[in-house]
Amino acid sequence: MFGKILIANRGEIACRVIRTARKLGVRTVAVYSDADARALHVEMADEAAHIGPSPVGESYLRGDRIIAAALATGAEAIHPGYGFLSENPDFVDQVTAAGLVFIGPSAASIRAMGLKDAAKRLMEKAGVPVVPGYHGEAQEIVLLASKAREIGYPVLIKARAGGGGKGMRRVDHPDDFSEALSGARREAKAAFGDDRVLVEKYVDKPRHIEVQVFGDNFGNAVHLYERDCSAQRRHQKVIEEAPAPGMTPALRKAMTEAAVKAAKAINYSGAGTIEFIVDASAGLKADRFWFMEMNTRLQVEHPVTEMVTGVDLVEWQLRVASGEKLPKTQGEIALAGHAFEARIYAEDASKGFLPATGTLYHLQFPDAPPQGAAMRIETGVRAGDAISPFYDPMIAKLVVHAKDRTTALGALHDAFARTEVAGSTVNTAFLAALAADDDFAAGDVDTGLIGRHRDALVAVAAPSDEAIAAAALAATDAGAPGRAADPWSLLAGYAHFHTLVRRVRLRFGEENILARVSARPDGRFQVALEAPHDAINSHDLRTLPRTARWPGHVTVFEGAVGYAFAVPDPLAKADEAAAASGSLRAPMPGLVKLVRAAMGDPVIKGQPLLILEAMKMEHTIAAPHDGVIAEIATEGAQVSDGTVLVRFEEEGQS
Repeated sequence: MFGKILIANRGEIACRVIRTARKLGVRTVAVYSDADARALHVEMADEAAHIGPSPVGESYLRGDRIIAAALATGAEAIHPGYGFLSENPDFVDQVTAAGLVFIGPSAASIRAMGLKDAAKRLMEKAGVPVVPGYHGEAQEIVLLASKAREIGYPVLIKARAGGGGKGMRRVDHPDDFSEALSGARREAKAAFGDDRVLVEKYVDKPRHIEVQVFGDNFGNAVHLYERDCSAQRRHQKVIEEAPAPGMTPALRKAMTEAAVKAAKAINYSGAGTIEFIVDASAGLKADRFWFMEMNTRLQVEHPVTEMVTGVDLVEWQLRVASGEKLPKTQGEIALAGHAFEARIYAEDASKGFLPATGTLYHLQFPDAPPQGAAMRIETGVRAGDAISPFYDPMIAKLVVHAKDRTTALGALHDAFARTEVAGSTVNTAFLAALAADDDFAAGDVDTGLIGRHRDALVAVAAPSDEAIAAAALAATDAGAPGRAADPWSLLAGYAHFHTLVRRVRLRFGEENILARVSARPDGRFQVALEAPHDAINSHDLRTLPRTARWPGHVTVFEGAVGYAFAVPDPLAKADEAAAASGSLRAPMPGLVKLVRAAMGDPVIKGQPLLILEAMKMEHTIAAPHDGVIAEIATEGAQVSDGTVLVRFEEEGQS
């Protein structure tokens, strides 16, 4: 076993690797950028090395700096985590050339599976079923469009390098093929440095089911059963589970055998995942699944496999990379119970799942699972940490396990209801709505589920009067244990002729709220809301909804929903009327990738004006109303959240 390893990653996966390394007595070296100088993974590791500025291209993607840090600290091996350099065969070659061990597959295995088209040709030779489509080298638009017609619409254009939904477009009609191809190529080039694509038949009711495989350097390979990752938005996974609901013995046997066959075809060593697309239009059948791609690394969703098999996959990675054989044979790996993993992100589900930033002023996870269940919280952040625009906005992975799917789903609901995040927009309400969806609850999932039910899943009910009353009370700081009180906030203080009352102003979205808060002799508080709200009866502090106070805001938690109320500073000058009523602002930090209009152009509502790239995904910014463009951002501009992208001429302006 290694004495010391370096982890070439950040966030929750770095923390995850550190925990297993510590259990095995292996010392760890963390690497960090400027933005991560005080990050949790840096604090947890035995040592840490600075590798550059915040942008990933200047830090976490600098293989030379990472290798130099490993050599300088005496690390014997490098664990890549996932993302960044984890599937970069050139980096693997550089690691081994430096006399270090790469904790993962060989560069040859990564190259064999790194390009989707080549991988599918290899799988065809190995006897693994692949999706009908064009996987050739020629990339001329005329040829690709012709192949799409031969395959039959709808088709799916996919970047041949990478994954995560980047560089992927569904096309339903030949007239839309050219535009979709251009968008897929731009996105693929930005994300992977390779704009080549493949074209495949789009499966009408696709299930995304993947098999965890593991190999060693002695020719052994096993599977650790399947995971269902069909619950996706924008081709990115949201909630994963193991085993797959509705899985039949025949399909499991065929799929796991194909997965092991695929791993052995490339002499695979380490943790890997064989992803299959399954046609669920007529139920799960053993002849209706096809190889999609292989991820030659540890997956984000690996904890659900660990929960149902009792295997520590990171421990297996360290043991195999250090020269040991697989710890278990296929017959010794058993499947027990059911597990879910939900990805908690800083994102706005109601705005197309746009990434969000902000400081996590309040962050609280359930301290214990409900009876009959087990739970894991995988995170790389703490209260007070910032979600920056430089990296993936994942806050945590919430993982539950129970004896069966129904019990595990109940535990997931309970965990959502007890998770509290304030300071950034998060997706917990969306996750809870998805878990409660009738089709999802019944196990009737496919990759189009979220898209079909999107409006219902992202809708959040308006806060109740009780929630508003709680926000008003929290805004006074009254009753907050341990908080220093002043004469204005200590409502239970002395008043000579009448009860002391404080007026509180709140804002929720576009709504301004005025409340009157007063203390009662028995320790309760009376909160009255002005019209259109009714007066609220007395509230006992012990039964008030959970709240969190953070700069300029109060968040009230009701179930999985966090209602954020702004608490305006009465001394601040309101200038909202002048706040760009004739302008369009960036909804998130990003790069202006493409501009489709110019100064002086008349535009209509809904017309695409520019494309903003954020988190390696493209977002179309459209005109919110008819008008004439007075000013528009330039291509290549890096903008922050709230930057004016487009300014419209005022009426009468010439």
